[in-house]
Amino acid sequence: MSDLERRRELGRFLKDRRARLTPQAVGLPPGERRRTPGLRREEVAQLANISTTWYTWLEQGRGARPSLAVLDALTRALRLGADEHDHLLALCGYTDVLSPEPLAGARVPSAVQTMLDALNPIPAYVINLRYDVLAWNDAQRAFAVDYTRLPAGERNALWLLFHHPAMRQRLLDWDTDADTMVAQFRAITARHVGRPDLIELLARLNSSSEEFRTRWNQHQVRAIAPRVKQCRHPSTGRIDLEAVTTEIIGTPEARLVAFTPADPVSAARLPLLLGRGGLPV
Repeated sequence: MSDLERRRELGRFLKDRRARLTPQAVGLPPGERRRTPGLRREEVAQLANISTTWYTWLEQGRGARPSLAVLDALTRALRLGADEHDHLLALCGYTDVLSPEPLAGARVPSAVQTMLDALNPIPAYVINLRYDVLAWNDAQRAFAVDYTRLPAGERNALWLLFHHPAMRQRLLDWDTDADTMVAQFRAITARHVGRPDLIELLARLNSSSEEFRTRWNQHQVRAIAPRVKQCRHPSTGRIDLEAVTTEIIGTPEARLVAFTPADPVSAARLPLLLGRGGLPV
């Protein structure tokens, strides 16, 4: 089942990226009027130097796993970026570097909680592969939401982004943050096709949020990387925070995310989250 779902997702991804290109963009003549947007299958096959039948099978989720050379050729033919190339590799099973199944009962060591507390007033939390919030410090709780008052099923960064009004109020460029987070989650799921915990979360998000569903169907992928969030909080006013993510060795699939100030003004205002002195808002 895992291989079947992976091949189907590969086909959907290739078809989506083919539809985004025009003949002119890849150096081909425009030709006669087209009934559908984008390149034809035979044009992609020509650019990748593979047979049209073989490429058609890939879009249909059929055939054997393509070689690395074929994937490199498709990357060039479809003008894919680095993150999209990595996504292709993942969908074809070349980057399964994490455990195939979630490890039940994973806990955050007490030393990690101590570190989170020491980071105050910098907001920080620990999330797992599916963005469940496992631990946090007081600054993160003050900045985002009080996780202690949430049901366990809603203590998830993706769920809160699309369902909690505080996140829309805090993030000045909510659309960009939502685009980025969904693209990162799609890249993660490609490496773990068929995992029940990811399937369950994806189904809940797709059924409950049209905004999530629209972004998911765009097939964007993005690697996790430092980025600046433009934020506003009732206690601090405008602050710009850079999300820095690190893995926690010894805790499977756990990542610590710290939101460090991106400029001196933001650094001076962060203590106001906890009622400490700082620049006036």
